[in-house]
Amino acid sequence: MLTAARDQFWTTGYAGTSMDAIAAATGLGKGSLYGAFGGKRELFHRVFGDHCDEAIQLANRRLSGADEQALERLTAYLMDHAAFSSDPRHRGCLLAKTTAELTEHDEVVSARSLGAFQAVQQAITADLEACQRNGDIDPAADPRQLAALLLAVHRGIEALGKAGTDESTLRNITETALAGLPRPALSPAENAGSPRRSA
Repeated sequence: MLTAARDQFWTTGYAGTSMDAIAAATGLGKGSLYGAFGGKRELFHRVFGDHCDEAIQLANRRLSGADEQALERLTAYLMDHAAFSSDPRHRGCLLAKTTAELTEHDEVVSARSLGAFQAVQQAITADLEACQRNGDIDPAADPRQLAALLLAVHRGIEALGKAGTDESTLRNITETALAGLPRPALSPAENAGSPRRSA
């Protein structure tokens, strides 16, 4: 039932969804819905909170693992998002849509959205720390700042995809962001063994 209600909100937005529409989508009477949740706003808070939890769990699942595969996991997580965001059948992220629609007017949604973004950023930070331990990212770099940058790219990709940006462009943006991550400096021995450029 909650999944059907979430999908209705996802498709038509909070303001565009009536209790009649939710009743039709779930097969429950309005009286039952009011009795169980108290009203449209309370029902939306419930399904939105569940969706935020799922987004956090997905990020943790995709970005957790051995240090040796950390950069590969991060690349796959961001590149898959670029491909998904370019699909015209994609409804867009409920978290992003709700943030844009309701955060100015609903403190519960505002706090839940911020918490979800912070949790995803923490998952990216932990993966970047694993990259540093494995020697893929400069250990002197601040993984929290890098994670904030990648989260901004991740969320921006979503908006660009909804606007009609093609997959190739979204993938190129993602690749550029990943290529900009600071790599470890070469040691003196590695520098000595590197081919010298001719003048």
